[in-house]
Amino acid sequence: MIACDMLDSGIARITLDRADAANALTLPLVAQLRGTIAELQDDPDVRLLILTARGGVFCAGLDLKEIVGDGEEAPDNFANIDLQERFAALMCEISESRFPVIAALNGPAVGAGMGMALAADIRIAATTARFLIGAVKIGLSAGECGISYHLPRIVGAGRAFEMMLTGRAVDAEEAHRTGLVTTLCEPDMLQDEALTLARQITANSPYAVKHTKQVMRSNLEAPSLRAAIALENHVQCLALGTADFREGCEAFAQKRPPDFRGH
Repeated sequence: MIACDMLDSGIARITLDRADAANALTLPLVAQLRGTIAELQDDPDVRLLILTARGGVFCAGLDLKEIVGDGEEAPDNFANIDLQERFAALMCEISESRFPVIAALNGPAVGAGMGMALAADIRIAATTARFLIGAVKIGLSAGECGISYHLPRIVGAGRAFEMMLTGRAVDAEEAHRTGLVTTLCEPDMLQDEALTLARQITANSPYAVKHTKQVMRSNLEAPSLRAAIALENHVQCLALGTADFREGCEAFAQKRPPDFRGH
């Protein structure tokens, strides 16, 4: 139901491969995604992850058959919270991964699919992409799968309220205009654009990339400017002692590309 491959040295790609069901998430698919991300986390050679999908839809969200079933007997609350926790944990694992995650959105991202996209560090989209928080239209809260946390931090609280309370679809152009996605391209160029961006990131030193993500994620929740600066100072002082920093300075002075070795 998913494919995982290495595109370049250090660049992994996970592809949702359930196009016949609009890449809707089932519990087995979520378990497979979480297991694959955990394996990538344990692989020191992986420095960046691209998350994408096959077909015309990125992810239609939760496969409602997981909840509704045959309609004869509704799941009890214990089953419901277990389902919700498993889906929500996936968002944490994407967001908290040690490497940057690029969501390459080939089509609509709905509900939990939008949650996955928002949990990524960077989103690029084909012109066919759309964003939809459909839960509010079927009697559920739009606050699910980390959406109420990530969305206002990306587009601002006022716009997030409007999107979540109406449940309206946001097309690719609006998503680009509001910063929900950073790059917009034609569908046949999406994977090339994702790989180009990934290579720009992994051309930098492993320490710099890893700790830039960690500092950014931590300082989104910093209680004060001084607390944010204290973390920056700590990370930067360690960086000043690395061989990659010295190599970066020498390469700059010699007007050549740096040869970072990760130490």
